[in-house]
Amino acid sequence: MPPSNLIVEHRDQIACVTINRPHALNVLNPATIAELTSTIKSLENSPEAKVIIITGQGEKAFCAGGDVALMRTLSPLDAREMALKADELFRTIEVSPRVVIAAINGYALGGGCELAMACDLRIAAEGAKLGQPEIDLGILPGWGGTQRLPRLIGSSRAKKLIFTGERIDAHQAMELGLVDQVTPAAELMEAGHDLAQTIAAKPQAAINMIKQAINQGMQMDLDKAVRFESELFGMCFATQDKQEGIDAFFEKRQPKWQDC
Repeated sequence: MPPSNLIVEHRDQIACVTINRPHALNVLNPATIAELTSTIKSLENSPEAKVIIITGQGEKAFCAGGDVALMRTLSPLDAREMALKADELFRTIEVSPRVVIAAINGYALGGGCELAMACDLRIAAEGAKLGQPEIDLGILPGWGGTQRLPRLIGSSRAKKLIFTGERIDAHQAMELGLVDQVTPAAELMEAGHDLAQTIAAKPQAAINMIKQAINQGMQMDLDKAVRFESELFGMCFATQDKQEGIDAFFEKRQPKWQDC
């Protein structure tokens, strides 16, 4: 049975996963978190999904966060369990061999901002609003926000946003480094698809190694990270794409990648 809270579409070897709860501003309840986790895992080795785009249905929200109505009833242990399930989803995105792009079409608040931060790249519509407003509920960002936001924009700027609960627009988010590209709302999905196509046309083994080198290297000290990069660099030389790329360079032609 297809996921009830998601729409999954394929085009040009790109999978678009849409959170389909516009009536609730695409907030993440446990069922949606579970469906997103299983969907991302199922797409990891699909030839129809060299790149994955995550977005929200409707014009108002990418994802307005966690289900606050549900949170009202959670015990401390239940809240911790929900946070761990969200962390599983976000780590699934981060360690996926596929590049994952967040196409932020509206509100990306709380858990929605944390979902976007777990993605490799973020494109936002001009009307999008981002932030971690959990402080106004008397809680802290518990789905990775206190960890991923400072890694993206620096600890002082992250503290200011989290301490105040401020919501920022797409252009402010790009200035801070939280968003990589801003586009008119009507052009958002096409811009996301164009970026995904560019990445999908590259050698995927090398793309995966680049993602590993950056994501895992950021958790290491510089000496260990550079050694890790060297190991991955050596592994590239065992691929057919490495030979094809160098041959194409000397033969002055476009390379024909093994997995394209």
